Amino acid sequence: MRILLLGADGFLGRHVATALRALPAAELVTGGRRDSHDLRVDLTTAQLPELADALAALAPDVVVNCAGAVAGSALHQSEVNARGPALLCEALQLAVPSAKLVHLGSAGEYGLCEQGVPLSESSDTRPVGIYGATKLAGSLAVAASKLDAVVLRVFNPVGPGAPAASLAGELVKALGGEEDITVGDLSAYRDFVDVRDVARAVALTVTADGPLPRILNIATGRAQQVRAIADGLVAASGFTGRIHENGAGSERSAAVSWHQADISAAGRALGWQPVIPLADTLNDLWLAANAR
Repeated sequence: MRILLLGADGFLGRHVATALRALPAAELVTGGRRDSHDLRVDLTTAQLPELADALAALAPDVVVNCAGAVAGSALHQSEVNARGPALLCEALQLAVPSAKLVHLGSAGEYGLCEQGVPLSESSDTRPVGIYGATKLAGSLAVAASKLDAVVLRVFNPVGPGAPAASLAGELVKALGGEEDITVGDLSAYRDFVDVRDVARAVALTVTADGPLPRILNIATGRAQQVRAIADGLVAASGFTGRIHENGAGSERSAAVSWHQADISAAGRALGWQPVIPLADTLNDLWLAANAR
């Protein structure tokens, strides 16, 4: 089974690559903007005929798309999160219509929701801001395609290698000192899932027999305050200073104060459940960041 992984250089992609390489009889090839990839491609600028020809030559059995942009201009996020998946679907339909497509979506696609009501795959999507809207557009393109395609709607991934721009990444760097730290508002509730549990869900989706639901939530099914990230990293690091909240937060946190997934569909379809507790996730993140 030949698997083409797009976005292998990113936080999610690196862990997904590890999980896919462990699959028996799997040949992993990667695609991206660097010369080191088997398929050099930039989905923000690629044209349909050329991409279709390249995919036909590579002949993947499965394509996993981990490419995505969480920040940048509206144009950049639209090109990566919306145009990219739509282009990929059309190119695969032309070149390798039998291939399975596994696309990583985001909890940001749900946006506004009723506090206390877990979000199922049939919940309304009311994204707040460019990121959620562009991710939703990409996921809808995948779900509406004629391909054997699945969107894994990933909630809040955390774990070793967390991006420096994320709260966890920022705290890992700051907690290495001895001075007090000031952060934004930590009162919002999110459904945090270990990135390695996400990677395992991708691997199960890749190897699943028969049709799957078009969209599956990948999370823990438990809402925790963002403050839990800070508390867990303080415990892992042994930091003895204080963390102060300045009350400022992102517009999305202010507008969407609570997210929790219903993950029962992923359990039924994939036999998947998250297994790594948040405390272990944060401890492993700290150890990986400070390995000598």
